[in-house]
Amino acid sequence: MSTFPQTRSDVGPWDWVRGATGGFIGSVAFALIMVFIIPKPVLEVAIPNMYGIEATPDAPAPGFGWFFHQFHGVMLGLVYVAYAERPSIAGWWDPRTIGGAIIHGLIWGVVTTLILAVIVMPIWLQVVGFGGAPPFPNIGPGTVLSTLGHIMYAVPLGLFYAFHRSS
Repeated sequence: MSTFPQTRSDVGPWDWVRGATGGFIGSVAFALIMVFIIPKPVLEVAIPNMYGIEATPDAPAPGFGWFFHQFHGVMLGLVYVAYAERPSIAGWWDPRTIGGAIIHGLIWGVVTTLILAVIVMPIWLQVVGFGGAPPFPNIGPGTVLSTLGHIMYAVPLGLFYAFHRSS
């Protein structure tokens, strides 16, 4: 008996591709929010520092920030497929429908904020010695903008997956 969460039996290789593609698309939307709305240089400075690339506000590394952010989006798109296709989740509100895609996108946006922005990112940045690391837990006015960004990531992901999954 497997202890790993099970997905529906009809999930195939193209579903994982759809999740990765939806994650990439959603990450572009979130990155644009980071560039134009979120006041701190998270994309250009904090994310590169997570991977050992020394970037500062005076010497940002936007190319590395975009690359790693898109990578995160693709990986989280794959995790979204595993989440959305669990029988208990799919049976509650089918993520293959427009309504289900929006509901699960909202949930996924909030969950990724809580886990990644509030908990993981501050710890990671403190461990690598980044001087601009947010405090742990990362809760403050920026958390609202982060939640907005993660929702702007996850709802397009959910919709892309639903539209292409049901066709």
